[in-house]
Amino acid sequence: MKDQDIIALYNARDERAIAVTEQQYGTYCMGIAIRILQNMQDSEECVNDTWLITWNSIPPACPEVLKTYVGRITRNLSINRRKSKMRDKRGGGEVELALEELAEVAAPGEDVSSYYERLEFAHSFNLFLRDLPERDCNVFVRRYYHVDSIEDIAKRYGISKANVFKILSRTRQKLKEFLQKEGFAL
Repeated sequence: MKDQDIIALYNARDERAIAVTEQQYGTYCMGIAIRILQNMQDSEECVNDTWLITWNSIPPACPEVLKTYVGRITRNLSINRRKSKMRDKRGGGEVELALEELAEVAAPGEDVSSYYERLEFAHSFNLFLRDLPERDCNVFVRRYYHVDSIEDIAKRYGISKANVFKILSRTRQKLKEFLQKEGFAL
């Protein structure tokens, strides 16, 4: 079933929408949650929460790409759950490390809260990604969106871990320069 057909089910408040969404995107969402949480039970709960949030948000939301929409919901839920569980612990794993690496460059200040500014930031960020060489973009997205480990990225692209670190470091620096040029205070 196509995304627009599934969204039509949500708009009609037809409960089959949840089952179809789970059937089509459940494995994808579970993969995101497991990579972030590294715990099957917590991952299942986040994915189930994804279906509830999707049900409650469509309408009024009308995503163009449902896979991306539910993936983002799962990712945000998983990161929030991970932060909650790790709040009292020191150290942490890949998620905390990846977010820490990116935070110094990509997170606009606390005072940037208006909807328009967030849209502008997202638009600029997407322009930046589009201009990157394909491999660098893929490595960056695998690390900071999919939260893959450095080792997994190196294996996926057949490069050394040192090369992955180098690509990520250069890309973060380029992102910082790009966002400053676009007028974002970092």
